[in-house]
Amino acid sequence: MASTAAERSDLNLRQGVSDISLEVYDLHMLMFWICVVIGAVVFGVMFYSMVMHRKSTGAKPANFHENVKVEVLWTVIPFVILIAMAWPAATTLIAMEDTSEADVTIIVTGSQWKWHYKYKDNPDVEFFSLLATQREQINNKFTKGENYLLEVDRPLVIPTGKKVRFLITSDDVIHSWWVPDFAIKKDANPGFINEAWTNVNEPGIYRGQCAELCGQDHGFMPVVVIAKDPAEYEAWLKAEESTAMRAKEEEQRLLSMNMSMEELMTQGKKIYDTACIACHQANGGGLPPMFPALKGSKVALEKQNIPLHISMIINGKNNMPAFGKQLSMSEIAAVVTYERNAWGNNTGDMVQAKDVNAIINGK
Repeated sequence: MASTAAERSDLNLRQGVSDISLEVYDLHMLMFWICVVIGAVVFGVMFYSMVMHRKSTGAKPANFHENVKVEVLWTVIPFVILIAMAWPAATTLIAMEDTSEADVTIIVTGSQWKWHYKYKDNPDVEFFSLLATQREQINNKFTKGENYLLEVDRPLVIPTGKKVRFLITSDDVIHSWWVPDFAIKKDANPGFINEAWTNVNEPGIYRGQCAELCGQDHGFMPVVVIAKDPAEYEAWLKAEESTAMRAKEEEQRLLSMNMSMEELMTQGKKIYDTACIACHQANGGGLPPMFPALKGSKVALEKQNIPLHISMIINGKNNMPAFGKQLSMSEIAAVVTYERNAWGNNTGDMVQAKDVNAIINGK
């Protein structure tokens, strides 16, 4: 699907792809040209006065203390201009905040450093959206791609021609959900819900990012939205519901069986390379003191610390975010097993999904 996102301009505001974004652009241009006219008139009068009434031409300064007409004019004219500017601005701002009568409602939750999307009317459809740019590009080992730091593993999908409401919040620090093509930039505050909405006219791929300084990996928290026509959107929604149902069934199946060490290590490495490598590094050495090493650590080596190891991944600790909602029980089991047997740790410990389930349910 080709992106229909408006072309970026280094000199002006982006027009966007929704009616509101076009209104914002038109409002911006209206204010710009009003300011241009005011500037031209003021500087025109100023330079005309300086040239035509200079001392060398024999001009004599007027001798008066005040002029009521002038005082009234330079008070009334700016007032009228401000009213003329405020009326369309207020109309647009009110429209931007009107999230009523939405066709689709999506809960957007920011967390370090990913977005979680949940479709309120389809509660089985929810997922995390993480940066998909390869770590080798970030470390300048590979050539940077076209959408460097603006690509994710799972984009948000919305329908075209429908009013989509976003309920935006956070589960840790302050983030900001920003999609320029929608004219949306809303803070995601822990404990609060901010609302925004869009109605995209054409299918396409639209990119944004977190616009709040939310931590050391702030620049690695992009937003990607795919707008599909209603029929394609409904087909996607049904496919996601089916996938969620199968995932639940698979999770229940895994609770009653054991994975082999090879299966656990293979899956665990994949998850580690996606979710853990940025902070704990490829060699398990970490980034002390904020992110301690896993290689040779007591948590990863001592058998009695297996419940603690599992709990830390589920609930997070200090600078480490919680992964309990992001990873399934089998995935948590796999990454714990990997961390306990990689980089020379070699404990031989194997953690299964049922072990994670026991921790979650306090058994």
